[in-house]
Amino acid sequence: MTHRLADNRKRDFQNRRQGPDKYRFARIWYLLFLIGFGMNTVSAQIRIVPIEHFPATQPAERPSTAGARIQALKLPFFDDFATATNRPDPVLWQPSSVYINNTLPINHPSLNVATFDGLKADGTPYDFTDQDATGPTDTLTSNPIDLSGMTAADAIFLSFYWQRKGLGELPDTGDSLQLQFLNNAGVWETQWTEDGDTASNNFVQEIVAVNQARFLHAGFQFRFQAFGRTSGAFDTWHIDYIYMNRGRSATNPYIRDVATRQPVSPYLKRYTAMPMKQYLLNPAAETADTIRTDIVNLFNNFNFTTFRTVIRDQVSGQVIQQYQSPSEGIAALSSQPKAMKPQPLPANFSGQRAILQTQFAVQTTDTIPGVNLRRNDTIATLTVLDNYYAYDDGTAEAAIQNTQRSGRVAVRFLLNKPDKVSGLQIAFAPVKTNLTGQTAVFALYADDRGRPGRTLYQKAIPISYANSRSGFVDIPFEYTVAVTDTFYVGWTQVSEDYITAIGFDKNSPFGNQVFEGRGTSWDVSNPGGVPMIRPVLGEGKDAPITGVDEEPSAEAQLLVFPNPNAGVLVWQNPAVRQLEVLDVNGRPLLRVSPQEGQKQWDISQLANGFYLIRVSDGKKSVVQKLILRK
Repeated sequence: MTHRLADNRKRDFQNRRQGPDKYRFARIWYLLFLIGFGMNTVSAQIRIVPIEHFPATQPAERPSTAGARIQALKLPFFDDFATATNRPDPVLWQPSSVYINNTLPINHPSLNVATFDGLKADGTPYDFTDQDATGPTDTLTSNPIDLSGMTAADAIFLSFYWQRKGLGELPDTGDSLQLQFLNNAGVWETQWTEDGDTASNNFVQEIVAVNQARFLHAGFQFRFQAFGRTSGAFDTWHIDYIYMNRGRSATNPYIRDVATRQPVSPYLKRYTAMPMKQYLLNPAAETADTIRTDIVNLFNNFNFTTFRTVIRDQVSGQVIQQYQSPSEGIAALSSQPKAMKPQPLPANFSGQRAILQTQFAVQTTDTIPGVNLRRNDTIATLTVLDNYYAYDDGTAEAAIQNTQRSGRVAVRFLLNKPDKVSGLQIAFAPVKTNLTGQTAVFALYADDRGRPGRTLYQKAIPISYANSRSGFVDIPFEYTVAVTDTFYVGWTQVSEDYITAIGFDKNSPFGNQVFEGRGTSWDVSNPGGVPMIRPVLGEGKDAPITGVDEEPSAEAQLLVFPNPNAGVLVWQNPAVRQLEVLDVNGRPLLRVSPQEGQKQWDISQLANGFYLIRVSDGKKSVVQKLILRK
């Protein structure tokens, strides 16, 4: 029968800056979560939601152990996932859909965790037909472990750390995570279970005895299994630092190990990536004051460590900077920040692009006989200096949507000198419905006293998804667009039938660059992260649009765009009273009288081809040619 072990020792690793207020805030957000029917509502029209499936990058590879008899493992068994990429190590684990990452947990014990949710390994939900379906989701099963000949006197214990939610979605009441053992009759028995419903910013350690005779056999296995919503990345659990060995004690679960943990902060002060030519105009101002990560001491006694930091350009191989710290003590069961001051690239740096790897390596003597604990002592991040701006780290923890028709979201970018935007990179996120082929409208805006102002360029594009988790789709512009010191990139919600969703990076510290548009006004939104939208700078196919500072003529104010068009006409003049679509012979095909505030019209029901558009403000009218190309 399922039971919670009474003798488990639980302890938290808590950041010094987090106190009781964190728990009060968590409860407040949970109430908002309930009110929003499961959506983390940021405002009346912006919401942050779980991503419900990811596209598969390629057919799942068969692990090296697939199709062969697996030789039973020997104790000790240890995995903190520090050396795994996306999926667990097949030497230790059966094929599994858990997601190995370092961006979804909060205050985890060491680099990388295994995340359990409702997505299979190929990125699709366990149940694609029923949004409310529940049941078993991700399972993580060890390969067989030989415990034959052992007895209770060997004091075998299995310890691990777990967390609900993190930066994922909170498991509901009735959801659970279970630990099960395989007995000598081939039956799985539940040894530990934890229910959903309460979020925490800390990981909890459990230690479970493996001392029953029915478990001490040559083919022993253990598994973690989550139960919850099966239709997407819902009901998130995280597991880390799994250690099973003999000669342990339930009252002494500690391991002498100092590990790296938190993602390394950006090399840049204002971005995670930026164009090289913009960076070199003012390297000192664009380089971060410090680059930070942290380490954690998992032992119940103090320890001494040093760390070494190297910044290297992976394009040229050039070492930009090195730093060796002095020896420093770290208190028992605590975390400790690590930082270094980066040097800017020289203004005469010769490369046209650079990929800067910042690597922190903790130097310790930690060891367990049979386990190499140096595996979690190194952590790194990449900073790209090329031809685009980014605020995100390349991973989507959720999706951001604007639920109000004609509602807008925009992200601000600041330049060191005027430049040209030639396209966008966008991480469309799949939520509820596959929107491939539906229309999304993106725009560039000039600055108006710290808010988005006049529209510089607008483009209706068909939605498509990248072929990798959190991947980007390239959106080239028909023309390069001239931008000055500040510009904004955003999208407009054009339909009530479907809601555009963009990948959302919850780890980004640059949420204060996000704006929400209502009617003709814009407000700072700061939704707790950033939409994954990246403007690409440089020369495009044609001469730049240069009419940024010129007032358009009365006729130009009545024009619709973009042209060619993918099915949504857009106009800026609020005085427009009527629009008509005519065939090339002048025969009316469609007509609309816009409602107050309406500035878009869906004409995607028309076939591709040439049309005439007549726009009137009641006093004058303008006829323009239009190419419809969906």
